[in-house]
Amino acid sequence: MTASESNGSYREQLRAPLSWYLISILFGLGLGIIFLVVGPWQALAGLVGGSALSAWVVFSYGRITIRLADGSLHAGPAVLPLSALGEARALDAEQARALRTQDADPRAYLLLRSYVRTAVRVEVVDPRDPHPYLYLSSRHPQRLAATIAGATAGANAAAR
Repeated sequence: MTASESNGSYREQLRAPLSWYLISILFGLGLGIIFLVVGPWQALAGLVGGSALSAWVVFSYGRITIRLADGSLHAGPAVLPLSALGEARALDAEQARALRTQDADPRAYLLLRSYVRTAVRVEVVDPRDPHPYLYLSSRHPQRLAATIAGATAGANAAAR
C-alpha cells in the first residue's frame, strides 16, 4: 500500500491471506486423491490442476485495489468522481461488522472482503447515484478516510 495525503492520492491493494492459498493446495490434494483411482498420472494432474485452478480463483477474488487519483475514487470496478462523495468515516472492526450486517442498507455499494475487518463508510451525495454510501474494506481506514476527506475538500474548493 502506498499513500500520499499531501497530493490527495492513495492506493491500497487488498490481497487474500496466505491461509487461503494453503487451502487451495488442500483442494488440489483432495482432487489428486479422487483421481488416484484412475491412475498415478491422473492423480498428479488432479493435484497440480486442482491446486492451480483454486489458487487462481483465490488470486482473482482476493486481489482488489482501492485508489484515489485523478479526481476520482476507484474502488474495484466502481469509479466515482470526488464531487459525488461526501463524508468519509473510518470504521473499527465492531462498527464495520454492524454496518455490513444489521445496520446495512441494501442499496449500498459494498466492496467487502471477509479477510479485512476494518472499513470506511463514504457518503454518496450525487442524487443520480442509487447508492446512499460506499462500504470499502480497508486495512488502513483512518488513512483512507483522511485522504478522501482532504481530496473532496480540495475538489469542492476548486469547484467554487
